Formats: sequence, C-alpha cells, structure tokens
Amino acid sequence: MAVEQPPAHAGEQTQIHNIGYRNYDGPRLGRAYARRSLFSQSLRGAYGLGRSAKSKVLPMILFAVMCVPAAIMVAVAVTTKANQLPVDYTRYAILLQAVISLYLAAQAPQTVSRDLRFKTVPLYFSRPIEHSDYVRAKFAAMASALFALTAAPLLVLYVGALLAELDFADQTKGFGQGLVSVALLSLLFSGLALVISAITPRRGFGIAAVIAVLTISYGAVSTVQAIAYEQGSTGAIAWLGLFSPITLIDGVQTAFLGAASAFPGGEGPSSGTGVVYVIVVLALIAGCYGAMMRRYRKVGL
Repeated sequence: MAVEQPPAHAGEQTQIHNIGYRNYDGPRLGRAYARRSLFSQSLRGAYGLGRSAKSKVLPMILFAVMCVPAAIMVAVAVTTKANQLPVDYTRYAILLQAVISLYLAAQAPQTVSRDLRFKTVPLYFSRPIEHSDYVRAKFAAMASALFALTAAPLLVLYVGALLAELDFADQTKGFGQGLVSVALLSLLFSGLALVISAITPRRGFGIAAVIAVLTISYGAVSTVQAIAYEQGSTGAIAWLGLFSPITLIDGVQTAFLGAASAFPGGEGPSSGTGVVYVIVVLALIAGCYGAMMRRYRKVGL
C-alpha cells in the first residue's frame, strides 16, 4: 500500500526567478522617426489603407469620381481630334469642389477626432514627440492626401492631352499651373477641415461642420456675387470672393495663374486685388496651424 507523502512546505514550492530588466541597446530613432511614422499612418488612413474594408470604400469611390470625368474628357479629345481639352487644368478642381468637400468631410474627422474621442493624444506626448510634431504630421498627411486626390485627374488630363498630340508646351504650362493651384487648395482646405474636426471629438459634428464651411459658404458667396452682378455692382464681386475658401483659390489662380474666373461675368480679381487674396490664403493657412497647436497643447496636458 502506497504511503501518502505529506505536502511540501510552502517555502519549498515557491521559487523566485530573477529575470531582471534588459537595457535597450538598439538604435534610438527619435522624434523624426515618430513624426514620419505618424505622417505615414495618417496618410494611409485617409484612404482606408491598413483599416477595414468598409473604410476603403468611400475614399476610393471619391478618388474614382474625381478621375473618371478626366478620363472621359481625354477620350472625347482623342476621338474627336480636338485642338484643346474641354476643361482647363486650373478649372477642374473648381468644377468638382463638391467631391473635394465630401472627401474632406469624411476623412478629416477620422484623422484627428478618433485620437480625441479615445483620449489617446496624451499618449503621443508621453514619448519624445512634441505638440508641433503631431500637428505637422497630421497637417502634412491630410494635405498630401487631398493633393493626391486633386492632382491625379490633372495627370490623367495631361497624359491624355499628350496622347491626343496637343501642343506639348501649352499642356505642360497648363499642367504646372494646375498643380500649383491644387497644392494651394490642398493646404487651405486641409487646414480648415482639420481645425474644425479638432474642435469636437464627435465625428458626426465634424462632418456637418466641414460641409457647412466648405460648401454652404461657397453657395452663399456665389449667390451674393450673382446679385451684385445683376445690380451692376461689378466692383464688389472680387471683394466678395474673399469670404469663401473655393472663391479664394479661384481668385488667386485668376490673378496669377492665367485661369478663367468662375465669378459672375468672368470678372476675377486684378493683380492688385490678387495680392490681397494671396495674403488672406496664407494667413488662413498659418491661422489654422496656430489654432491646431493651441488646441493640442490644451488637450495634451
């Protein structure tokens, strides 16, 4: 018969493993690497890359909506052997500004509101990354994503124009002017959308506010400009354009890039008034950056 052994003393069963802590001997990548990583992550997220499948649907559809009209115009120009494209490079983004506003309304809140809603912003600043690094990375990512959205159809138009054997010098000049225009548009629109989205962690409110600022303001300014034109107050049309983001871009490219104005009667700002437009645009971009810095200094405490 087996004899049951008495239980061992508790001290004999307890073992202490001295695993200690290892010092990290690898490279210290620092703030620059963190800033690039945040930029890359935010840029990918603006098109749903690295996220769920449903997150990719809307940005990719809007990207296609931006490019399909350009492809159709190219097909018509090639088929009919036209002497010029149906739409100027600088005019394309103005015509599709509703799509641009919808894209920003969907993606700008996603870029910043989630960090605010889930209170992860202080975690970023617990590392070497600074407030300015966070704001610059988010701003640059949103502007780059919007530039890709607006520049891609211009590239389609340019390649199609060359295939249609249109004048190389004229098309290259127009393409360059269009890139300058959409680059300025991307900086201004992204700054406004991010500032609006950073005010509230609620994504729905951010979407509605971005649409209101970018779309409703354009409709209101265009209506007042049309009224001024009908009443013969043509001198006020250019100054009224200062109160809407899309008319600001229209005024700058009309004054300095040789674009045809979308203002009533085609009366865009002169070069002198265009200087005011440029100052306002640059002041708005700088103001958006400063507002985001103040916002995240407060949130990151």
